[in-house]
Amino acid sequence: ELLERLGLLFAGAPEGDWREEMRAAITVLVSAVRSAGLSGALRVRMDPQRLASRPFRNLATAWEQVEQALVDPAHAGLPARLQYLRGLLDECRAAVRSVPDHLEEHGVSVDLMFGVEQMQARLRRVEELLAVLLAEHPQRELLRLVADLVAVVHERRSIRTLFARHYSLLARKVAERSAETGEHYITRNREEYGDMLRRAGGGGLVIAGTTFMKFAIAAIGLSAFWGGFWAGVNYAVSFVLILLLHWTVATKQPAMTAPALADKLRHIDSDAGLSAFVDEVAHLFRSQTAGIIGNLALAAPMVLVVQLAAWLSLGKPLVGAHEAEHVLHSLTVLGPSLFFAAFTGVLLFASSLIAGWVENWFVFHRLDSAIAWNPRIVATLGATRAKRWSGWWRENISGLTANISLGLMLGLVPALLGFFGLPIEVRHVTLSTGQLAAAAGALGWDVLRHWPFWLCVISILGTGVLNVGVSFFLAFKVALRSRGIRLADQKRVRAAIWARMRRQPLSFLVPPKA
Repeated sequence: ELLERLGLLFAGAPEGDWREEMRAAITVLVSAVRSAGLSGALRVRMDPQRLASRPFRNLATAWEQVEQALVDPAHAGLPARLQYLRGLLDECRAAVRSVPDHLEEHGVSVDLMFGVEQMQARLRRVEELLAVLLAEHPQRELLRLVADLVAVVHERRSIRTLFARHYSLLARKVAERSAETGEHYITRNREEYGDMLRRAGGGGLVIAGTTFMKFAIAAIGLSAFWGGFWAGVNYAVSFVLILLLHWTVATKQPAMTAPALADKLRHIDSDAGLSAFVDEVAHLFRSQTAGIIGNLALAAPMVLVVQLAAWLSLGKPLVGAHEAEHVLHSLTVLGPSLFFAAFTGVLLFASSLIAGWVENWFVFHRLDSAIAWNPRIVATLGATRAKRWSGWWRENISGLTANISLGLMLGLVPALLGFFGLPIEVRHVTLSTGQLAAAAGALGWDVLRHWPFWLCVISILGTGVLNVGVSFFLAFKVALRSRGIRLADQKRVRAAIWARMRRQPLSFLVPPKA
């Protein structure tokens, strides 16, 4: 009823007034579209074939000719001019639609996506205004125009809509960067499973050294910030070393593998697609288990070996009894360790987002090309090595960012939160296992007979579940939303996974032969 009353306002107004205003509005919109279409930022990302007929360049002239024909009712050239204008508008839309395809491959920019959506909205508005101007009885077209204007005003006031529109492609691209990396962490046969165990074992060896460095930094007695900073540097250096040696830390895998798993949900409508998805779930669970087992199987024994060697050579362990008692008190399941473990899962997820964003930024600004053709780098390394160097950065920028950001967050976030009176700590399953092993090495075999030690063991099991579960859940949700996937048939998916667990429970733990 309200829209009909608004339509009557237009109908009762002098016809020349509102039609002249609409023609002026189209002139402004056409000028804005032409300017944006000829701008370098958007033009270089459009399909060159779509620009062959120069639609943006000719748009303003075509509208001027149509406007002249509209003002002069006796003008006989209106249909031909109008057809030419609409053809240009279609070509402009096609050119604008080609921009996201370029961004998908070469990196996403929120500013560019805003410009694309703005051009699409302006082209759509030009069509709506033309429909009103050309209609003999424009009440219906006016109602459609007013309804669209009301919807636009409502969306402009919605922060949720703003983020959903302009950041969805960026979120998708970040998730896809993680999915590409995550595929390397999923094992599908015994050879890959054995390789995962080997790489996870190597990661456990490095974490053993990280554990002793953590105790050494704490023993210095630095202020909260500097203690957290150097602890973060310790973690970051260790994680980067693991990356460069092609080893792995299990807790970094879930945030990377979740987008890869979410991508498989597109095909669950069919029985074959659902079966393939369940296979992927089994592969993923088995890979996570292998990663954690490999990390812990070498981290804890290596710490114990170092403690024993210190006993034999120095007469005392590197980590003393006082520090060991503190470890048993802080890691117990009766304290807030499980909450800290869930919080650490959030940090693990955040590091994957940071890595995806940085890689997108690296690709979007074509920094690999800048490195390959930089005169100083070429003069120092030579053209061939400079290209290899740029390729190395392109392949490893995501991993380096994820590991450095995670390490620094594990060290600095608790220190920064402490400034605000929030006693939040981090609990990383591999690091916590190393600390508990160091405590056991300091207190001797007798510690195994006391319940505080086993409470810490239970806490570490829960820490592993929460580290992996929280980071996987958050990454999975982001991947689903960024792809626009609505998991409506959740019951069917759960039933299929449960059926596989009943029929083939070992498939979630033991890899197939082939």
